[in-house]
Parts: sequence; structure tokens; C-alpha cells
Amino acid sequence: MKKPLVAPSILSADFADMKAAVALATRAGADWLHLDVMDGRFVPAITFGDKMVADLRARTALPLDVHLMTVEPEHLVPAFIKAGADWISFHVEACVHAHRLVQTIRDSGAKPGISIVPSTPISVIEELLPLVDLVLVMTVNPGAGGQSLIPSCLEKAGRLVAMRDSMGYGYLVSIDGGINRSTMGAIAAAKPDVLVMGSAFFGAADPTAELEFAKAVWNRS
Repeated sequence: MKKPLVAPSILSADFADMKAAVALATRAGADWLHLDVMDGRFVPAITFGDKMVADLRARTALPLDVHLMTVEPEHLVPAFIKAGADWISFHVEACVHAHRLVQTIRDSGAKPGISIVPSTPISVIEELLPLVDLVLVMTVNPGAGGQSLIPSCLEKAGRLVAMRDSMGYGYLVSIDGGINRSTMGAIAAAKPDVLVMGSAFFGAADPTAELEFAKAVWNRS
């Protein structure tokens, strides 16, 4: 797997023309598509449900990385797996029985991930690290695109990479929030495996150039 993987977040795309957003991401060389599911409870905003995932699944072969920013994610996981999600991440802050949900996702044929908000320390998820395929570190407070990256979150991402390598775990480290040209140097130093790019990608005059710039900086660090 050639790193970093870049996953454009359709939260920043035109919701009235998702077909064009998928085509743009594909032409630009995206590795995944990142889909933020917001319920208006865990975060203030509401985005979309499993039908959006199913409709996108019918239009792309790119892996669909579904990020559940919801309360009680255990009740939503079956529908998103049926819709065609390849990766499903949920917030450890929103789920009491996280171990069980990780296993449910895996047993259902998708790859399980856990996500943490900026105020959550790594210690909260240490027991789950041997069990998951992805750890998503929010580098902004979740709920809206276009925010500025919180630098201290990159330290957490770097520590997760180091823990993974020293312990022989198999998860990927993903970061989401504030990724752009001005922050890529600091991001690359932490060596996260997956870069979730929202407004910097879909709002760019040349999205392909933004994706290529991010990968080039990561690989030079």
C-alpha cells in the first residue's frame, strides 16, 4: 500500500452534484472517499444517511470510508455495511460497548475503525488498538469543514504511528481537519497513513495539484 492515502471528504463537495464530486476525486487520483455521517446530536450538523453511501457505491470503485459522527453508532452500522461501506469508524466517546461494535463491524465484512475528538487522550483507546484497522484522529473539533488544524492533535497521530510500529499492530492512522498547503509540513512529520482532505481539495482551483502536493510533502519528510 503506497502511502499516504488521500481521502477527499465529500462534506466539502456540492451535495447537489455528488456524481461530479466522485468523478473529480477519481480523476485527481484519490485513494478513498471519506463520508462524514452527522446526526445533529453528537455534532450540531446533519449530513446524510445510508442511502447516500449506497448511491455512491453504485458510482465508484473507490473504497468508501464512512465516519459515523453519531450517538449510538451500534444502531446504524448494519445499514451502512449493507449500503457498501468498506471502512466504518465510530467515535469512542459515543459508544459504551466499543469492543463489541468493533467485532460486529469486522464480522459483517467491513474494516473497523475508531475515532477520537481533540480532547480525548490516546489512553482511552489503548485497549482497542490491537483490534482495529483504522484510528481516525480529529485534528479539528468535529462538525464543520474549513476549520484550522489543532497542532497538538498531530502529536497524538505521531504517537499512534510509533505505538503501532513498536507493538506490531496493524491499524492505519488517519487525520481529518485543517489539511492544506500551510499545514502539510507539520502533518508529514507525524507520518499519518491517511489524509482526509475537505475544503482544501474540493475548494481548490486545481484539486489534482493539491492532492499531489500533499503526497509529495509527505514523501519528502
